[in-house]
Parts: sequence; C-alpha cells; structure tokens
Amino acid sequence: MSKQPFRTPQGGLVQRSRTIRFTYDGISYHGHPGDTLASALIANGRHMVARSFKYHRPRGIYAAGSADPAGLVAIGVDSKRFDPNTRAAEQEIYDGLVASSQNCWPSLGTDIGGILDPFWRFMPAGFYYKTFKGPPGTWTALFEPLIRAFAGLGRAPEAGDPDRYETVNRHCDVVVVGAGPAGLMAALAAGRSGARVILVEETDRLGGSILSRDPEKLSLGGVQPAQWVADIQNELAALPEVTILTRTNAFGYYGNNFLGLWEKVSDHLPKEKRLGHLPRQRLWRVRAREVVLATGALERPLVFHENDRPGIMLASAARTFLHRYGVLAGKRPAIFTNNDTGWVTAFDLARNGAEIAGIIDVRSDLSGEHMAEAARLGIPIHASSTVVGTSGRHRVSQVEVRPLHRDGSVGTSFSHIGCDLLAVAGGYAPNAALFSQSRGKLRYDSELAAFRPGRSWQKERSAGACNGTYALTDVLAEGARAGVEAAAQAGFDSGDVTVPDVDGVELGQGHLKVMPEMPSHLPPHRRRAWIDLQDDVTTKDLRLALQEGYQAVEHAKRYTTTGMGNDQGKIANLNAFAFIANERGEELPAVGTTTFRQPYKPVTFAAIAGQHVGPHFAPRRTTPMHGWHRRRDAVFEPVGDWLRPRAYPREGEDFFQAVQREARAARTDCGVLDASTLGKIDVKGPDAREFLNRVYTNSWSKLAPGRCRYGLMLGEDGMVADDGVTACIADDHFHMTTTTGGAASVLAKLEDYLQTEWPDLKVFLTSVTEQWAVASICGPKSPALMAELLDDFDADPERFKFMDWRDATMGGIPVRVFRISFTGETSYEINIPATYGRWMWRQIIEKGARHGITPYGTEAMHLLRAEKGFVIVGQDTDGTVTPGDLRMDWIVKKNGDFIGRRSLFRSDTVRTDRRQLVGILTEDPDLVLEEGAHLIERRNEPEPPVPVLGHVTSSYYSPNIGRSIALALVSGGGGRIGDRIFATRGGEPTVPVRVTEIDFLDLKAKGALPQAVRREGGHG
Repeated sequence: MSKQPFRTPQGGLVQRSRTIRFTYDGISYHGHPGDTLASALIANGRHMVARSFKYHRPRGIYAAGSADPAGLVAIGVDSKRFDPNTRAAEQEIYDGLVASSQNCWPSLGTDIGGILDPFWRFMPAGFYYKTFKGPPGTWTALFEPLIRAFAGLGRAPEAGDPDRYETVNRHCDVVVVGAGPAGLMAALAAGRSGARVILVEETDRLGGSILSRDPEKLSLGGVQPAQWVADIQNELAALPEVTILTRTNAFGYYGNNFLGLWEKVSDHLPKEKRLGHLPRQRLWRVRAREVVLATGALERPLVFHENDRPGIMLASAARTFLHRYGVLAGKRPAIFTNNDTGWVTAFDLARNGAEIAGIIDVRSDLSGEHMAEAARLGIPIHASSTVVGTSGRHRVSQVEVRPLHRDGSVGTSFSHIGCDLLAVAGGYAPNAALFSQSRGKLRYDSELAAFRPGRSWQKERSAGACNGTYALTDVLAEGARAGVEAAAQAGFDSGDVTVPDVDGVELGQGHLKVMPEMPSHLPPHRRRAWIDLQDDVTTKDLRLALQEGYQAVEHAKRYTTTGMGNDQGKIANLNAFAFIANERGEELPAVGTTTFRQPYKPVTFAAIAGQHVGPHFAPRRTTPMHGWHRRRDAVFEPVGDWLRPRAYPREGEDFFQAVQREARAARTDCGVLDASTLGKIDVKGPDAREFLNRVYTNSWSKLAPGRCRYGLMLGEDGMVADDGVTACIADDHFHMTTTTGGAASVLAKLEDYLQTEWPDLKVFLTSVTEQWAVASICGPKSPALMAELLDDFDADPERFKFMDWRDATMGGIPVRVFRISFTGETSYEINIPATYGRWMWRQIIEKGARHGITPYGTEAMHLLRAEKGFVIVGQDTDGTVTPGDLRMDWIVKKNGDFIGRRSLFRSDTVRTDRRQLVGILTEDPDLVLEEGAHLIERRNEPEPPVPVLGHVTSSYYSPNIGRSIALALVSGGGGRIGDRIFATRGGEPTVPVRVTEIDFLDLKAKGALPQAVRREGGHG
C-alpha cells in the first residue's frame, strides 16, 4: 500500500488482496483488480496523463467514466494491438498493461507542442480559415503538413488487427439501459413478469451512482449498497429470460426500437487470459418491444479562468474514486460549487482523511445543516465567492478566490488557497442523449437549469436521474414503475416489486445557481475559461463565433469545434448553450441544443465489422463450375458479388498471352464461357408484356414465344442503367437476364416500381440467378459440338435462328438453349439446373476436345465483344450516358412510355455535342491505350484547364484484328468518324489516334481499317 500514497486504508470495491503491476509512459505502478487506469494512477499520485488537442496544454483526469473529455491515453505497444484515444477512466487495469500518453513529443512532461500555448491569442477559433494564405502551392507544401504534424489525437495502429470480433442480432421484450438504482428496479420488475429482458451496463459492475455513495451512510432494505446490488444481480441472473451485459455501452438508439450495443468482452484481460472461443468485442444489434432508459445524469463543470489544469476534476468523480475505488483524489482538496452536492463531496473526503482546504460556494443562502457539518469537520467556508484563477503547471497547487458582489462583479480583495485537488460541482443534467437519438423531444426544466426528456417518439420511457428525478427513493420507485409498464406494454403481467426502504437520504442539489461564466477581475480578452477541455474551446472562442455571425448553436459548434471531440461534448455542451444564450441575451430554451448523434461514444471499426472481415466481408458467390476453374489454375476477378475466372494461363504463359490465345480460339475453333453469373429474373403474370414495355426502351408487345430480344434499361434521369436479353417463354412468362453486377439492384428497382408506382400490374418477379448454370459456347465449330451435346437437337444456325430459344435435353436433363451472342460469333447458351452445372461443364470439355474447345475467361469475353463493338454497362457507360450517346437510337421506341423517356428530351440530353461512343485506333497498331486516357484536339496539351474531348472506356490488343482497338466516349463522336485526335499517356507525349466506327470486325472485313504505322516496341 505504501506504493500507492493516495489509496485509502480501507473502503472501495477493489480487490485489495491482490496487487497488479502496470506501466504508464514506461514507469511501473501498482493497482488492484477492479481499478481503472485512472483510479490506479491517481492512487499513485499521478493526475496529468495527456495534452490538449490544440494548444498542447497539460490535461488530467476530469471525470470517472465515459464523460471524461481529457484523460485520453494509448493502450499497448504491439502495432497489431494498439488502441489510441482510450479513456483512462474506462480502461480496467490488468497485469502487464502498458499505457502511454499521446499527442505529445518527446514526452508528456516536455512536449514541444507546448510552444503553441503562449501564442494562444493568435490562434482563436477559426484562425486557420484566415491565417494560412499565400502563393499557390504554399498550402499543400507548407501549411497543411505543418498543421497535420501538430493536429490529431492519437496514432492509428499500422498492422492488421489479429483479434476476433463478432456481431449478433437479438429480439427481446424489454431493454433496460443503465444498471443504476432505477435500471435495476426496472429490470427486476420486467424480469419477474417473465419478459425477455436485456440489462445493459457500461461499466464492469452493476450499481451505478449508489456505488459512489458512502456505504456507511446509506443502506437499502437494511443492507449496504454493494450488497443490495449483489442480491438483485443474483436474482436477475437466475431468471431464465434475463440477459445481463456489463462492460456494454448502448451507443445508438435508432428507429423502431433498434439499439446498438457495444460489449467489451475481453479488453479487461491480459492477452494470455483471453479465451480463444470468445471475441475481444461484440456488437449487439437489438430490436426491442419496449425500452427503459436509466442512463443517469452528468455533472456540469464550472467555467472560470484557468479551469483546465490537471488536478481539477468533477466533484462526482472525486466521490466515485473514493467510494468505488478507495482512492483520495487529493489529500488537500478544495471544493468549488454552486449547489449542495459539492458540500457532500467535501464531507465524504474529510471523513476519509482529506484535509479540506475550503469550500468555495457562489451562493449566499447556504444550508444551515451543511454549515454546521462543515464547522464540525473544521472546513473553511468561502460563501458568495468564486475562483478567479489557478496555479500549478502539471497539477493544480493553488486557487485564487475573490468575493462575489450582488451585481455579479468580483471584489478587489482575494485570497490564495493551497490545494492539490479542486473538485468542481456545477449541478447535474439528465443524460438524455439516447432519448434524443430516439427522436424524443426534450423540454427545459428551469429548476434543474437543464433539458430533460419530454415527449417520447418511440416505445420508450425514461426513469431516474436521466428523467430529472434525483432523490433516491423516487428514483427507485420510478424505475420499478417503468419496468412494470414496459413489461405490460410488451404483453406481460407485472412482476411483484417492492421498493426498498432507504436509510441515509441526501438532501440533493438544493438551490442551484448557474452562471455561464464565473465573473473575473480580468477583462474578457485575457480570460482563458475552458468550455471544452478536449478541443481547447474557451468562452473567448464562442464569443468570437457570435461576433462573426455564427449565432445558431449548430453554427457556433462547428466554427469553434465545441463538443466535436470523441467525447461528443457530454459535459461541455450544456455550458456552451448557456453561454451562447447569455451572450445573446436570451433564455436557454430559445437557443436550444445541437443534435445528439450516434454513436454515444466511439465504437471500434472492428466491432462494427464483427466477423464480416477478410473473405467474410463480402462473401463471394461462385458458380457450380468453380472447382473446375480452380483446378485449371484460373485467374479470378470479383464481378459484383461473384468470383469469375478472368483467364486460364497455361504453363509458360503470362496473362496477356493466355487472353490472346483464348480470344483467337473463340473465333477460329470453339470457345466456352461460364456465364452462370448473369442475373436472371423470372417475370410472370398477365401484365408481364406491359411491364417490360415500361421497363425497357424498346417494345415487347409482339415478341413471340420462342424468341429473345435485347433491351436497355434507363434510370429516371434517362441514363443507361442496365442491359440484357429477355426471352419469351409464354405470353405471360419471360426470362430476363441482367448484368452480373446489376442483378440485385435491378430486381430491387423493379420490385419498387411494381409495389409503389404500378401496383395495378399483375406481375411477379423471382430471382432465378442461382437456379440455372449457364455455358456460353461460341465459334465456327460450335454448331457441331452442340449437336453432340444435346439429345436429338438440330443446332444448324440456318434453322435455329439468331435470337431464338428452344427447350431441349442433355443426357435426359431438361435444358433451355438460347441462340444469343456477346461475341459476334455463332453462339449458343445452355441453361441447365444448377445441380447439373458441373456435369454439363465436364461434358462440354470432354466432347469439345476434338473441336478445339478452349475455355475463356471474362478478359477474353471483354475483348471479343469489343471487337464487335458491343457495350458493357458500367464500363462503356458511367451513369451519364443515354442510348443516344451510345448511338443506339434504334433501340428507343417512338411511341409509348418507359422509365426515363421524358429525360431523353431535356435540353441537356439532346445536345449535339454530347459525348458519343466511337471506335479508336492508334496509328501505331501495337500501342494499347490506357483505359481512362483523355482524348484532346491537339498534339500538345495547352496550359490547364485542358479542353477534353472525351476518354477511352475500353482498350485491348486484338489478335483477331491484328492490332490494338479501343472504344471511347468523344464529344460529338458520331460526326467525327475519320478525324485525327490525340490521346494522353500520363505525362508522356500524346499519341495520334483515328476516330472510327465501333464494329472492328466489320471494318476489317470491309478493308476499312486505317493504314497503320508500326513502331518499335511491343504491345503497350
């Protein structure tokens, strides 16, 4: 115990029988199980743990929980398990814990960033908007790197996280958030009714505020607070439908009673004691019938000159450290208060060995009972007085006190009080963050001088201090009532709950005297009275924001960054609102509040991702033939949700050579592509034709059964959204195909139209993408192969016409065969039930061997379609391309409406200089342009901004054309066929290219390819 000079001889809930060793900034310290890093450091006499964000001023531990804005540290040294911005007041210690300071260099005590502090007058709020101006380039070369070097909080871990996380989904009848006295009674009442209850507690143990009360002065039901809590916890644990979650924060309250809970499962354990079957953290996504909020209240700081030194903390924190952890935050504390709770803190500290340097109270009408107790304990009283300044660099050592006059000014006389702790008590405000997140409406309570829950929006009720109820007896009764009501609303009979008798009731806050900023003898421009300790926001900054026109609280918040740190201004915001109201000469309710947003406190990305990382982040769908592709060493690429073979390199081949071989074989012999990934939607119903007429740009009224048709889908903006071939199975039945990546969005879009825009249409949509395995066979030898594959099937292209489809069988298995092509070659698509997909593929490979069958991947497919001039939606289009831009006006019907039709006639979409799809051929046939390369008018690029004609959308070297080919979107491209323009090459000299039509196979057949000028070098 001698190594912990501020540890009390007895008391607290820590396990004193065992000592834990941990380090902070390389120095070894001791603590006990049950300690937080904050309580253990204070027990060892250390208050300063951090530096502030902007001025790098010393910062200490200010609060005893998640509301602490200042005590941020880093945990760990391993780059894989390094957690920045961890609150010392929340981190539980364990053997071997390594913690360190952050936002400082070379050390916490001698931080070079502290040189900024003397220049604070030149760095007010928004100074960076006005200061860093100069010649072009100075921002990126000088100012931005300088600011980034000093700004920021913490250092992000560099290596991958090796730990395991998980997300779980739960439904329950009642969620109770907060396990203080109100929450415990609510959970007990709901639990006894038989309802499924989840009780959520942010800290490691149940009990809340009553664990911060003197156990010798308080009893519930005849037992001390800790025992009363233990008894209730044991009963709750025995109820089969009750789940207790400690170390769990309810960070978000969303619509329809959906809550996000963040559980720290193993963060309190050393690595070697973490159980392998448990995650490090767990994210609970909970949907509840009813919610009880029992989140307590937050103590407000007092705003005065130099109120940010280490050793200045909330009075409630000093009580928590004393009664929960057995730690005196100071041996000679001073108390600065505007209400009665500060006096109770002073008495508790005094009874446990502290020498109270004085109680400074801004009020003149003081409680006689408290005055008598202070006199009995020998505590000096400074009534109607205020603190106007403090001393001490790394820990407060002295405060300056001056009397307050009735007009609000301070007297000329002053006294200096030596102290090693200044506990400030500004009154309590209901913690209504989750209530507000739920869209509940706050109302202002003038007696509390704070906002409290008003009208609920969801199936929720608030109880206890978060509802503005502070007297313990009333808190217990309100919690029990909330639990009973929640269970009843969820359909359960109320449980039998008796509110325990309370012995040792405190008098509460008494008369509260709120002053937005304490009066001072200093002029306003010389005061440094902090509102937000994390972001270094002072009253001077808020005053400046108002002077510059940022009158609304939301604007002032953003201009000054008040409440924008990772604490979300939990204890700063109310003081900021009050100060703004005072400066504007208005009442606080008229000013209002900023928005309470999720999350309530920072949640790790790992917890949000849970088990959905690596291969589980976006699980890849694979076709029935995937195993065959893998055994042939295919190179894969993700396409939408699917993993598709991109090419099949043979031994000794590189990727380019493989693609060239595959593309050549598909035109000279026979090629096969796994096309199973194409989106497939079954469209059925008496209004199916009318539905297709509205969905596609072309007409479907006369498409006969047995025939197929290509169609374009547009968005309501008239831009191409998807394409595909749809086959008529029967007059009321169609088989629609979409792009691989667009299948899900197309189905969702079509369902949306059917359910919201055209509910009168009798049409049913069913995704059948995974019901069919598809092999696309193309090439001059494909008809002969098809005849061998299918049972008694005439595959002759003269009789089985292009864009026809037929039912057939393959080895007795029913299949659908489509005569459609994405290559320009004679092609067939076999659709077989997916169960037989692998068998079908083996049959094609085995029987196709004598026909020169060559499997080809998506890269060869892209090349083959580009040779024919077919577009790929999403590659040759980008959401700004109309059918006219693709020079596909032929596919847009003249009569009848369809999605996006009206947008095709807007002034912008009928411009003649819009970018249109054209072919591009380089003068050097071996030069392959980069996709995305800009196309310009002149050989030499002018000074920026460079007029751009368009860009290359697709580019390949074609073995069948014998040269490079490209597709591009070019301004007025249809009228520029034959023109010579230039393509950029990323800093290299531009290259001349020729604008052509897009069907390169047709150009070659007609001998219309431009004359090539070969140069030295390969394809590239």
